[in-house]
Amino acid sequence: MIAENTQTQMRKGILEYCVLSIISRGEIYASDIIAELRSAKLLVVEGTLYPLLTRLKNNGLLSYNWVESTSGPPRKYYTLTEDGRGILSQLDQTWQELAYAVGVSQKGANS
Repeated sequence: MIAENTQTQMRKGILEYCVLSIISRGEIYASDIIAELRSAKLLVVEGTLYPLLTRLKNNGLLSYNWVESTSGPPRKYYTLTEDGRGILSQLDQTWQELAYAVGVSQKGANS
């Protein structure tokens, strides 16, 4: 039970970084973001993603564009703003530092 709680907290902690990273590749629809996160085993539901997207947009990190759909209502496609790219760059650096620190600590534990 303790491991499951820790795993959940770890996934939540990197969710924003992963979402920004996915959107940085180009304009993307929310359900496609969910599909990518699920395939990476981050187990995201719409109820988790949409508030995060709204917060990122309100913080000026994302913008969106309505695109007409041939199979229903218009779809909202997200892109990163310049501020979003700057934050993602900072998070990339932090991720590299954390990955390095974890690798070092694992090597020390195995010695």
